[in-house]
Amino acid sequence: MMGPKPPPRFVAWLRDQISDLFPGYFALVMATGIISNTLYFEGQPRLSDLLFSVNLFAYAWLVLLTVLRIVRFRAALWADLTNPALVFSFFTIVAGSNVLGIGMNLRGFGEAALAMWTFALVLWFCLIYFSFAVLTFLNTAHGANVVHGGWLIAIVGTESLVILGAALVPAQGDAAPLLFVFIHMLWGVGLGLYGIFITLFAYRIFFFDVGPEDITPLLWVIMGAAAISTNAGSVLIMSDSGVPFLISMRPFIDGVTLIMWAWATWWIPLLIMFGIWKHGAHRAPLVYTPMLWSLVFPLGMYALASLRLSLAAEIPASKTIAQAMVWVALTAWIATASALAGSIWRGLRIHLGSGRDAARPL
Repeated sequence: MMGPKPPPRFVAWLRDQISDLFPGYFALVMATGIISNTLYFEGQPRLSDLLFSVNLFAYAWLVLLTVLRIVRFRAALWADLTNPALVFSFFTIVAGSNVLGIGMNLRGFGEAALAMWTFALVLWFCLIYFSFAVLTFLNTAHGANVVHGGWLIAIVGTESLVILGAALVPAQGDAAPLLFVFIHMLWGVGLGLYGIFITLFAYRIFFFDVGPEDITPLLWVIMGAAAISTNAGSVLIMSDSGVPFLISMRPFIDGVTLIMWAWATWWIPLLIMFGIWKHGAHRAPLVYTPMLWSLVFPLGMYALASLRLSLAAEIPASKTIAQAMVWVALTAWIATASALAGSIWRGLRIHLGSGRDAARPL
């Protein structure tokens, strides 16, 4: 005997959510995972495990929605992939997979973590050249805006491969030295991309008109990309590669890592000022958007980067900063998760109550 069919209005609502799924929604996994991992290192295992469980569900759910979108709404997916303003958002899948993989590895699931890293690496290779082809051949003078596009998420995805890779490489036997060289190369690629994008961003935001609509949560990825580069550099410093050439590079990595942490720190007051200007001076309402997870993640990443720097460079002050920042990030996560729950509830109530279409996808 078949069970009751879901209400047509609910099916229509769910279909709309899948069709319009924001390609950067895996930032939810990134944000949840990075806070969970930081709490793990800070000696808060119960809270870390709780967030890890939430993250497993969130990742599985988003993968299911993405697969359904590939199967049922290929045109909508292709439109996002070929949109210069959105294509870099797909790198949240790469970063989210690696952040979750780090959580798995911390809990002893090394094979699962290796599978996540392998998947993320293959996807990164596909996206890195495809995204730049889209940016080169499909962008126009009035197309993608570096302020809106979240282009720096490509850097976050690249550096996330370094962090998880460094944890997994020592167990790869004879392939370990070559893989260590490879992840050092990825760290350098991430730094090169950061230099390109931050130059474009600074030119755009400091020398052209900026309106309240230009100030979005994606701006925090500027700080987050510098923070994850710091984290990756600290991991490389503490890794014993056994490769003489890589060992000789450590003084260089030391200096660059400290500079990237300083740069990430410098951006925090400025980004706060941008938010005050938008929501205080211009009275723009603060409403839920999936891009808010791209604000939460940099806060958690800055906390973990500060903690790792304190270990790699023996700077006690950065550990104190990390201990305070992780609770700031957790507070932002709770607020954003509550806003997400409220957004889902309002969407369901609109569809199941009045039947009118929801105005904004979740």
